[in-house]
Amino acid sequence: MKARNEEVPPAATAGGAAAVDVPAARRPGARRGRERLTPPSWLALTFLLPALLLLGFLVVYPIVYSVIRSFFDASGDSFVGVDNYTGVFKGHNNLVAVRNTAIWVVVAPTIVTIIGLVFAVLTERIRWATVFKLVVFMPMAISFLASGVIFRLVYQMDPDKGVANAALVAIHDTFAQGTTYPGAGPRSGGDAPVREEGGAVVTANPVQAGQSALVPLLKVKPEYLPKDAKPAAQPPAAKPGQLTGTVWFDFTRGGGGQQNTPNAGESGLPGIKVEAVRDGKVVAKATTEADGTFTMKDVPDGTYTVRLPKDNFTGAYRGAEWLGSTLITPAIIGSYLWVWSGFAMVLIAAGLAAIPRDALEAARVDGATEWQVFRRVTIPLLAPVLMVVLVTLVINVLKVFDLVFIIGGGDPNANVLALQMWTVSFGGGGDQGAGSAIAVLLFLLVLPAMLFNIRRLRQERK
Repeated sequence: MKARNEEVPPAATAGGAAAVDVPAARRPGARRGRERLTPPSWLALTFLLPALLLLGFLVVYPIVYSVIRSFFDASGDSFVGVDNYTGVFKGHNNLVAVRNTAIWVVVAPTIVTIIGLVFAVLTERIRWATVFKLVVFMPMAISFLASGVIFRLVYQMDPDKGVANAALVAIHDTFAQGTTYPGAGPRSGGDAPVREEGGAVVTANPVQAGQSALVPLLKVKPEYLPKDAKPAAQPPAAKPGQLTGTVWFDFTRGGGGQQNTPNAGESGLPGIKVEAVRDGKVVAKATTEADGTFTMKDVPDGTYTVRLPKDNFTGAYRGAEWLGSTLITPAIIGSYLWVWSGFAMVLIAAGLAAIPRDALEAARVDGATEWQVFRRVTIPLLAPVLMVVLVTLVINVLKVFDLVFIIGGGDPNANVLALQMWTVSFGGGGDQGAGSAIAVLLFLLVLPAMLFNIRRLRQERK
């Protein structure tokens, strides 16, 4: 009985319970089963082989070939060393392309990032944020080719066709109202009461205070004649200390009439600026009425020359020459901002959503203003996202081609390295050696930015 009641020592179960507690991983059969779940290396390579071949054919081979081709001349027969690379910084067109590329890299990513940051912050405070984001992001759905065509029309010189110049002309005419008569001028001949002098029209004979002056003009085009113009009238009687006169279109339809005097059927010229000049100084000014008459008051006694400044005869303001040599690069950068601002806004808005609200509220509780919260809390916490957006845009800007090609229309003043590479290689240059050198240079410029972005993304994952 005692033997039956005694506890069995652990050693006695070595062959039983101990055998059950052995981990399954140590069983010989389990190890072989797990190895069967992991495919052999040769099988993985077999499945990756098509992708590797395609990657090598489309990426690796062109890179290697371009590097080799960049050391040969246009025909590909003669080895020229680094001459193609040094040639990138020689010649007017190449230097313009390098300069414009530097402007793009410095200006475009910075402005797009700032605009995206402003939009992202503002959309957090408005009810219709979703609609606003949709409208701003919508240009990303349009190809660069279509965007270039759109802005090629926007930048048309004619205000009746180009939206940009239509807006400029509307603003200009609002704050600088005035009527001009391009091409108008006096009648030629010795008996004419007025003559042309340096683009201005002046009276041939001096006029004294208290007298009137007649200023007949010809060559007034009908399209420049205002709708509110009235028939020309005789100048009002001048009182002491006044100088009056009439400026009119000295032409009678159908013929007839007397020259150098207002006749029935002849139109006054309203809106013309008139000056009384003595010893080269303007003493009094006036503007003609609808019937062409004018009156200068408080004119001191003396002899004067009545002058119509040349501004009266210059062309009307027609806006800016957006696609000219001066503004073409800023104009194209403006179209780039329109396309990519939505991209920056969406990424930065996602970064804003991830910022802990506790940090913002703690700063406000401590008495910080909204600007201080934005500058000292929001911006530092958003710095990684802003850097990723900025670097991504730099990579994109270095490769910009479509917008410059479509909007610039081949203008050398809008050239960038990516477009110069295509022009030298296929756009008439026929020198694929020089084009390959530009391509390799662009690759070397993009590579550090790509590596920086990859490193930043890996750090964020960790």
